[in-house]
Amino acid sequence: MAGRTGFVWDELYAWHNTGNFGLVMPYGWPVQPGEHAENPETKRRLRNLVDVSGLLAKLTTIVARRATEDEVCLLHTREYFAKVRAHNEDLAWETGVSAVMGRGSFDVALLAVGGCLAAVDAILDGRIRNAYALVRPPGHHALAAQGMGFCIFCNAAIAGLYALERRGLRKIAFVDWDVHHGNGTQEAFYADPRALTISLHQDRCFPPDSGGVEERGAGAGRGYNINIPLPPGSGSGAYEYAFERVVLPALEKYAPELIIVPSGFDSGGLDPLGRMMLSSQAYRVLTRRLMDVAARVCGGRIL
Repeated sequence: MAGRTGFVWDELYAWHNTGNFGLVMPYGWPVQPGEHAENPETKRRLRNLVDVSGLLAKLTTIVARRATEDEVCLLHTREYFAKVRAHNEDLAWETGVSAVMGRGSFDVALLAVGGCLAAVDAILDGRIRNAYALVRPPGHHALAAQGMGFCIFCNAAIAGLYALERRGLRKIAFVDWDVHHGNGTQEAFYADPRALTISLHQDRCFPPDSGGVEERGAGAGRGYNINIPLPPGSGSGAYEYAFERVVLPALEKYAPELIIVPSGFDSGGLDPLGRMMLSSQAYRVLTRRLMDVAARVCGGRIL
């Protein structure tokens, strides 16, 4: 019997072609290009581990679908959507800073957004309690009119807007523990009190000019954006302390109806681009903390 946790994966996610570092990094000739950090194997290996460990059989499979233009444009501009679509047949095109797409990447990006939306529907319809969407391209850096940081569309923020605008939720929250600041999600909700956005990240890693504690929201959204920049080398102690002192109390007080986690594992100690020191056990502890607070405030609903 399938379990109460949903799982999103589609083999087409692995077909998004990021090429090599020579296409997207500013070094230029004569630096030898290497494998792109956000390559298909980073996600395919995780999916296969879930399978061979026996865990996949205990999860509820959620079939991804293509997001529509109207759904993507809950956040992104029509002009940007059209531009990405127009480059779908190109071998390589950079949608923004360090956000390359290859042939067919537009189609895969729609499937990535749609996989997240399918998970939102499954959770809110009560078919599952929570879900993990293993999608690519990733999505917490992209802005309304440009891609950024490997992200073509801002999957996480679009999922949140979909929950608010199409599924009738009143309040949602984001807890972003990717090593990089969740600037795309922050921008999407910076003046919107319907979303509490929390980002724990390596201080001034990427983007280097965003993610400071002084960025607290604007207008009606003032106070609903929380950044927790941590110094390079931070490990489980720093993250658990931040959770106990800031993240969990904020979630308790705000009481969202759904918690969305942009779940980059690049705060792990082996990541080549970040300088944080989390372990698998640390992610287990943080996840458990989130599950406990979610059980109290929103019926355990986490994506």
